Amino acid sequence: MADADAAALSASRADWAAQHLATYLESGGAQGHILDLNDVGGRHFTTHCLIRYTGRKSGQRYIKPLIYGNVGGEIVIVASKGGSDSHPQWYLNLAANEMLDVQIATQAYEASWREPDGDERHHVWEYMCHLYPPYIAYQQSTSRRIPLVMLTPLRPTATFTAS
Repeated sequence: MADADAAALSASRADWAAQHLATYLESGGAQGHILDLNDVGGRHFTTHCLIRYTGRKSGQRYIKPLIYGNVGGEIVIVASKGGSDSHPQWYLNLAANEMLDVQIATQAYEASWREPDGDERHHVWEYMCHLYPPYIAYQQSTSRRIPLVMLTPLRPTATFTAS
């Protein structure tokens, strides 16, 4: 998918995404963790985490809600950007840092991350496509290999807030 097309799609979902993030943060994770994404090709019970990361250029802290899966005790997120030809900014920022924070429902953790490869990557990709089938079309719409990121929670931290 061309970046311009991805940008238009992203803009159309911006209000929804902002509301989802606000709900997740304002509720301390009691709401926003599970969403019904059936109307966009997803599942009725699609799990979402929040990641908090530092901008590689700005040094600012950002929070992003993402669909996640659990594989062998690791949290898996997908840098799909809706099938855009470029990686999402959160992934580029993550690649510049060894650590980030992740929140699942009402529990938050400092976490390390890695990218799977080989057979492991294949199996994790298949699993994530099962959780959210639109990932298949996203990959088909771009020549880039959509990254998978596996997070390992290390130690508890305070739940995220809007400030």
